[in-house]
Amino acid sequence: MSFVDEECSESCSSAGGRARMESFFFSCELSSKAPFYTFQGDEEEDLEQFLELRTVCLGDGAKEESNVVEVTALNHHGKKVSVPVANLHLSCLPMVSLGEFELRTPVTFRLKSGSGPVCISGQHLIAYEDEDSDATEEDEESEEEIVPIKPAKKKQRKS
Repeated sequence: MSFVDEECSESCSSAGGRARMESFFFSCELSSKAPFYTFQGDEEEDLEQFLELRTVCLGDGAKEESNVVEVTALNHHGKKVSVPVANLHLSCLPMVSLGEFELRTPVTFRLKSGSGPVCISGQHLIAYEDEDSDATEEDEESEEEIVPIKPAKKKQRKS
C-alpha cells in the first residue's frame, strides 16, 4: 500500500538555472501476503525522482522472528543491485532509522525473510526545471542597472 501526499515544496538553484523540488510522503507495507513492492514514480521524462527512506519498522501483529528487508535499485553504473537494509526482530530491534537514505527510482522492496508486517516510510522527491525561471531571470537581469556611486559632497567650514 502506498499513498502520496503533498508535504512541502521549495525552490533551489542549479547550474543550468532554477530547479524546483517537491517532496511527498511515501509509505508501503510488506507482509507474507504482499512480500514485494515496486515504486516507479511518475513516468514523465523530464523529472528526476528519488525515494529518501527514513524508517523501516515492524507493524502491528508482527511475530517473534527475524524480518529481513531487501532493497533493489540502480547503482551509479545503471546496474540493478540488491542489498538488505534492515534485519528487524520484535524483541531486540523493532525499528531502524535510515536517516536520509536516497535512491533513484524505480525501487523494489522485498521481504526476504519473515512474515512481517514491515512498514517502510520516507519521502518521494521530484526535481524538475522551473519553466518560468529562464524568463524571470532575464527580466531581473535587464531591470538591474548599475548606478554609479557619486562621492559625498564635503561641507565647507566657516572661518
